[in-house]
Amino acid sequence: MGTVISYLEKYGKYSFQEMPVTEVDSLALCQLSYLKFDGMVPDIGEDREAVTLADLETHPDFEKLFSDVRFEKENRALFAAMMKGRRFREMKLNYYVNIVEEEWETQFSAVTCFLEGGPAFVAYRGTDETIVGWKEDFNMAFLSPVPGQEYSVRYLDRVAAGFSGDFYVGGHSKGGNFAVYSAMNCREDVRERILQVYSMDGPGFRPEVLSRCDYERIAGKVTKILPHSSLVGMIFESDMYFQVVKSSTFGLLQHDPYTWQVASNHLVRVKGLYERRKNMDNTLNQWILSLNEQQLRTFVDTLYQVVTASQARNLIDFTAEWKKSMNGIITALKEVDEETREMLREMTASLFEIARDNRRKQAASRKEAVRHLLTK
Repeated sequence: MGTVISYLEKYGKYSFQEMPVTEVDSLALCQLSYLKFDGMVPDIGEDREAVTLADLETHPDFEKLFSDVRFEKENRALFAAMMKGRRFREMKLNYYVNIVEEEWETQFSAVTCFLEGGPAFVAYRGTDETIVGWKEDFNMAFLSPVPGQEYSVRYLDRVAAGFSGDFYVGGHSKGGNFAVYSAMNCREDVRERILQVYSMDGPGFRPEVLSRCDYERIAGKVTKILPHSSLVGMIFESDMYFQVVKSSTFGLLQHDPYTWQVASNHLVRVKGLYERRKNMDNTLNQWILSLNEQQLRTFVDTLYQVVTASQARNLIDFTAEWKKSMNGIITALKEVDEETREMLREMTASLFEIARDNRRKQAASRKEAVRHLLTK
């Protein structure tokens, strides 16, 4: 078994006429969207020619593409593998947008890839290294739409008007959520041109959002893929419409798509989520849905206040200066007012109560299953 990198090395020699777009191609393009194309790929408002990977490689700011050090080594390998094969070498990139607005608590980025001899692929970036990007993730628990979701719809409608033909939409992590949200809410004529929507371990939606946005209109076009110990992708999710793939690592590290296992030209499937992980995810979702909007706002805002008290500009600084960050967090926790502290205590207690109740139900279910077997 290999990874998305080894897939590109093996199958990069095939054109899209010889081998149509695969789910691993989608994963590669979703990950490519994490590169920092600022000043290199034409902005959505610019009247410039689209650029190829070769154009990027010779650009004076080429090194800036890999400034997100979380995946620097892997992203360099991804770019190099795409450059070597004819499959992606002549691909053109256009309509780049990158928005980080601390005031509106949003981080949104997308790029459109025009595959040589194949359809276009609209790729939404997931959560980047900015702290405000993670705040928007938490906001999804009680706000819909968050600003990034609204941007995703406007982006899709606008770029789709700039080219003809059918196309794919996809994203990893929060980008997967944006991909699905934009497909649900774009213009009908745009929606009809969508071939497939890929959500790679992207969080889901509150039930009322799926109902309001009439998810069923696009359900047949959505491919949602989760690793077998998913947390992010199981937020507001059921076990009805996702596929599970094998990862080479454990726990939260499985959110990294470079750990997803590839055999031939497809991701390796497994039967389902780990049972313990599934129980934890169900408990978390029950807890979130049991809280009212004010409780959720308090929890998210307090969490953000505590993290930003570290004075780190981004998550890279936050982890690099861990001791300093923790000192800021401890100070911030002491300054939380008593009313907020009490609400947080009540919310934490409700989480543990839901978890205890679920464990009791699971134990009773197992006893009933054993009794049924013994009485056969």
